[in-house]
Amino acid sequence: MNYPQAVITLLNEDLAILDPPIDTPREKVKKPFELPPANKDNRRVFAYLLKHRHLDRDVLTTFVRAGLVYEDQKYHNAVFVGMDRDGTPRHAHKRSTNSQGKSFRMTAEGSDFRYAFNWPGSNNHLLVFEAPIDMLSFISKFHDSAWAKYSYVALCGTSSQPMLGMLERCPQIDTVHFALDNDQAGQLATRRLAKLVREKGLAVNALVPVLKDWNDDLCANFEQEQEVQHEQKLS
Repeated sequence: MNYPQAVITLLNEDLAILDPPIDTPREKVKKPFELPPANKDNRRVFAYLLKHRHLDRDVLTTFVRAGLVYEDQKYHNAVFVGMDRDGTPRHAHKRSTNSQGKSFRMTAEGSDFRYAFNWPGSNNHLLVFEAPIDMLSFISKFHDSAWAKYSYVALCGTSSQPMLGMLERCPQIDTVHFALDNDQAGQLATRRLAKLVREKGLAVNALVPVLKDWNDDLCANFEQEQEVQHEQKLS
């Protein structure tokens, strides 16, 4: 007999001892979505978004009062909340408020990307952005009294799910304006997403920032205004 047969005979054991069952991998249970606990105030978030990102105070205050932006308790991150049509939080994107060093960005576990950071308006236009700060920067740069009538969504990346979710929830939309980053990844995503929109029979428009993204443009404008004010003081 061969070696395995000899061992079995000597031990008077079943063959299974030499061929133990393979553990089957367990399915990962999806963690239910929960918003990060809120801090008692939003001071660090306001300081970061107003002083370093130069967002418009009135625009930011509107989103904070709507429960769409707040400061988390543990790490003092800025949390950008995505709600469904009933006002129930379904998505949260966290970003560090550190002005120096490598930035931290993460989507909360259990988030539903169909409800990423968004603002549902009443008219027929939807504006699509990559990141929440890009979206708030665009509104800060170009807003007037009618900005809230438009619909906005931040993809928190380049996935189509948030955009398609908005189109489903806002059937009055017939024109989609893509305002993704002015880089290769952003423009490739624009072409891919625009194809999906055209297949639905909707109109498409592209809005491209001068620099890499809308916050870069907003900060550049702020610096130019500061220089003009400084020159006016000297003259």
